[in-house]
Amino acid sequence: MSLIDFRNVCKYYDGGVTALKDVNLSIEPGEFVSIVGQSGTGKTTLVKLLIAEEPPSAGRIVVAGWDITGISPREVPLLRKQIGVVFQDFKLLPRKTIAENVAFALEVSGAPGAQIKTVVPQLLKIVGLDHKADRFPRELSGGEQQRVVIARALAHRPKILLADEPTGNLDSFNTVEIIALLKKINEFGTTILLVTHNRDVVNELKRRVVMLDRGQIVSDQKRGRYVL
Repeated sequence: MSLIDFRNVCKYYDGGVTALKDVNLSIEPGEFVSIVGQSGTGKTTLVKLLIAEEPPSAGRIVVAGWDITGISPREVPLLRKQIGVVFQDFKLLPRKTIAENVAFALEVSGAPGAQIKTVVPQLLKIVGLDHKADRFPRELSGGEQQRVVIARALAHRPKILLADEPTGNLDSFNTVEIIALLKKINEFGTTILLVTHNRDVVNELKRRVVMLDRGQIVSDQKRGRYVL
């Protein structure tokens, strides 16, 4: 069974704007999929529908066997435990250490203190920052801050890690490190969705590439390249 299933999904906005039209997309457990396309092609809308930030105008969206098409607001937090999200802008809390930033994701969901004490060091070790647990975000490089964000996104052991332009603010060296980390997480069995403009990253990955144009999927290649 597919882990993510979009069936004839459409999204319309006021003023006759069509953001997505008849999108059919199935993603299997453990895949690493790049979602590509120029600005305004529907990538951001796809992300918003997947994390239930917005509902589709038509069609069905199923995540891990759960039809989220008409998900209620009180069920959204449960969905987002299954989908860890990494954004381009880090959204770290500046007055908390990186360990406290990661712990906060667990605290707000009511995780017990003993679990938090155990899990946070494990997550920081996965991203290679266990030796900087007491540092504040301002004391870290951009690449290190993004690694903290990835650790935080993994706090609930999600089935899916959705990385929306995670290297957009990083130089080429840090970009390589972040992509290597995403590949490592994928090897653990987590499904990765990488939304990106970065042609070099996509072409180096040699993984599945789904291309959007004008709200529609125009290409879906198992070992694809970013070709416009």
